[in-house]
Amino acid sequence: MDDANRIKVEIAYARPGQQVILDLEVDNDSTIEEAIKLSGILERFPEIDLATNKVGVFGKLSKLTAKLRSKDRIEIYRPLIADPKEVRRQRAAQGKKTKKGAGAKTAEEKV
Repeated sequence: MDDANRIKVEIAYARPGQQVILDLEVDNDSTIEEAIKLSGILERFPEIDLATNKVGVFGKLSKLTAKLRSKDRIEIYRPLIADPKEVRRQRAAQGKKTKKGAGAKTAEEKV
């Protein structure tokens, strides 16, 4: 197959303390699932289970059957270890305030 029928994509996976981005060349009609399997990342990280891990392209959730475009970055997401809504509820129950953005001033500081 000639280079005109091939596209370059990236596969990204991160876990605490380690991030991997693999460059890959695939057929231009490849799916996300095909690219992930071709990359060898499933062998490198056996905890990845495509039946449960969500995937996306550039931060947008996608299906494994989605077709790829040139220069797509496929991201494999790990499950959340804590539900963000539940963490906020627990903070509120403890009386803790959520942090404001950097540089945000309280009403007293603005005066």
